[in-house]
Amino acid sequence: MFSSLLTKAAAIFLAAVFVCAPLTAAAQGYETQAGSAWVYDHASGQVLMAVNADVPLPPASMSKLMTLLMTFEALREGRLTLETRVPVSEHAMSFGGSTMFLNTQDRPTIEELIRGVVIVSGNDASVVLGEALSPDGTEAGFATLMTQRAQQLGLTQSTFRNASGWPAEGHRMSMHDLGLVARHIIEDFPEYYTYFAETEFDYEGRSPANRFNRNPLLTLGIGADGLKTGHTQEAGYGLVGSAVQGDRRVTFVISGLPSAEVRAAEAERIVTWAFRQFVMGDVLREGVEIARAAVFLGAEDSVGLAAAEDVRMLLPALLDPEIEATLTYTTPLPAPVRAGDVVGELHIVQGITGFEARVPVLAMADVARGGPMVRLRAAFADVMGMVRGGGEEAALPAS
Repeated sequence: MFSSLLTKAAAIFLAAVFVCAPLTAAAQGYETQAGSAWVYDHASGQVLMAVNADVPLPPASMSKLMTLLMTFEALREGRLTLETRVPVSEHAMSFGGSTMFLNTQDRPTIEELIRGVVIVSGNDASVVLGEALSPDGTEAGFATLMTQRAQQLGLTQSTFRNASGWPAEGHRMSMHDLGLVARHIIEDFPEYYTYFAETEFDYEGRSPANRFNRNPLLTLGIGADGLKTGHTQEAGYGLVGSAVQGDRRVTFVISGLPSAEVRAAEAERIVTWAFRQFVMGDVLREGVEIARAAVFLGAEDSVGLAAAEDVRMLLPALLDPEIEATLTYTTPLPAPVRAGDVVGELHIVQGITGFEARVPVLAMADVARGGPMVRLRAAFADVMGMVRGGGEEAALPAS
């Protein structure tokens, strides 16, 4: 009976709540004019705003970012170089709208085409890049490849019909997906990201009126350094933007705005809001005791528990952060316990942004197995519990 009681007692699991505050649906204090929006903080990994962010919409020229991402991947893999020259097809030359004014006699370099896409939003340049990367040399073949690559990257609401974002049935991206593409470019390809901050590009003097970058944030002195505007009648005015202030970078996507002027004003408002209304705060420190756990048959009755790592997150500067934390661990912990053993998990949720963190919880000290007297006292307590409760099962706490 003694052995049976120890086995059953050691198998009991309980959950303890460490900190608890009510979660609400996020009074963010900001209402965007955009029909859809997504705002992301790189330092913390937190999404600060998501409004219709997973709805697939016509992305206009903002989907050129996917063409650029795949070009950067080809450069890194050595399938292209910046100096590689590629032909211009009649199909590519046929596009209107914003262009580099390429013709079939041209052999632009990949670097010239990148600048043509980033700065002047060249539809022709996008198609030339797409045809150069296409498995069958066609833009349609590249569009199929774009969709496949998007799925590999975890873009769940993206389907491509062309390389440029030219209006086409079924050509769709969500603002969330566009933000993920922007994040990949910024974080994975810093050597090429510098193109997005360039304000002017005039290919062989052909497009002096179309040589300026349309990103309205680049000249405002607010740390903006990218990425891409977009506009069609169906999509409205949109922007994928990014800015750095201090040690923080914020990337955002907005779409569905009625004019270029409203787009510029809304983009600046979002950047200002994201940097001024959130501050990085320490929620939890590594190694600081947050609870004590009972130890079964140990030389000590309990042991301190601490988080395995610091927890820092963006917190609203003026609003209640609405933090809820739940600590789950086995109790009692069976002896012996070793310092550094993972014995539980702390789940933290911040209600304003919905950000979650899961942090391993460690034992802070060694607790050796107790001697004969400790085991005898435990057995005696179990026996007395059975006597008072009228049966063996009554001695066991509910799990």
